[in-house]
Amino acid sequence: MRLEALIPVVLLAACNTAIGTEVSRSAAKSVVNPIVAERFPGVPLEPTTDCIIDNASGDEIVTLATSAATRDDQTATQLVLDIARRPDTIQCIATNGLPVLINTL
Repeated sequence: MRLEALIPVVLLAACNTAIGTEVSRSAAKSVVNPIVAERFPGVPLEPTTDCIIDNASGDEIVTLATSAATRDDQTATQLVLDIARRPDTIQCIATNGLPVLINTL
């Protein structure tokens, strides 16, 4: 295969990685939102969901995104709760979620 023929393949692969990451994060958010709403009533939904997604590993995001398709609610719920308990996630929610909550009071 000639070098010029490989360039579009490499560029497409690089683009697909970024696109794939955003698609996975979006699918994971669609799973996390209802879990947060059910398990953490009263907390600001978007900032909390963003903190959970931001503190999830790549494998965890893939697991959450996959559960959107497989409807594996038990695994997704346990994973969201595990991520929410992490100190960095708690700090993120306190920093990003509390101002939203306070402004709605």
